[in-house]
Amino acid sequence: MDLGIAGKVALVTASSAGMGRNIAHALAAEGVDVVLFARSADKLDAAAREIAQRHGTRVLAVPGDMRSAADVEQLAQTLAREFGGLDILILNTGRAPNPIRATLDETDEARWHEAYQTQLWGAILVAKRMVPLMQGRGWGRIIAITSASVKQPMAHHSLSTVFRAGVTAYMKHLANEIGASGVTVNCVSPALIDTSHRGPPPAGRSEAETAARKKLTPLGRMGTQEEVTGVVTFLASRQAGFITGSSIQVEGGMIGSLC
Repeated sequence: MDLGIAGKVALVTASSAGMGRNIAHALAAEGVDVVLFARSADKLDAAAREIAQRHGTRVLAVPGDMRSAADVEQLAQTLAREFGGLDILILNTGRAPNPIRATLDETDEARWHEAYQTQLWGAILVAKRMVPLMQGRGWGRIIAITSASVKQPMAHHSLSTVFRAGVTAYMKHLANEIGASGVTVNCVSPALIDTSHRGPPPAGRSEAETAARKKLTPLGRMGTQEEVTGVVTFLASRQAGFITGSSIQVEGGMIGSLC
């Protein structure tokens, strides 16, 4: 199926590795020119070369920190200068501080501040600066990567859940306010996705943790990165133009509610 986005320009944040890089690959495979934004310049440049070589689209690496207004402003100016604007914005963010803890054990103010800056404020800084680059084009897609724990909180995920819920609320307000400009705004909410690329604990999960997570879904397995990126890419498509203000769950049936 032709998704109708070849030649569009996408910005993917936190895209030097992991899900952000995989989303950039998926968009480039559809003919989208991609701007990568993350803190690690070396990893970002390597990802840009890999994506460009594999898919043949233009890929631009812009190092910077989502939490820095100056870095975000430089990013916006680069997009305006190099592409004349932006069509697709993927708001991917980093993880909450490790190790994860029970809610009442989250007593360290510094950890709350770090999670707020990384997962909520950074996304807001980028969104509010990029939206003006999109509105004048009459077409656009904003997709925030959140978590299914926003709807069904998972144990020891309060730092992540609280601020990703804030992202969800912000995106809903944004969808209501800018829809008339032709820009849709949605969230993709994954859970139980295979993150074996992170390696052994504490970055990754132990075999016991993985086995326990598999039991949380009727499918009895972990989801793949491709199953998340496929949903993101569809929401960026021409065909998804009548979907806005929604959160699409990619969690294998873990959430038990009807809606």
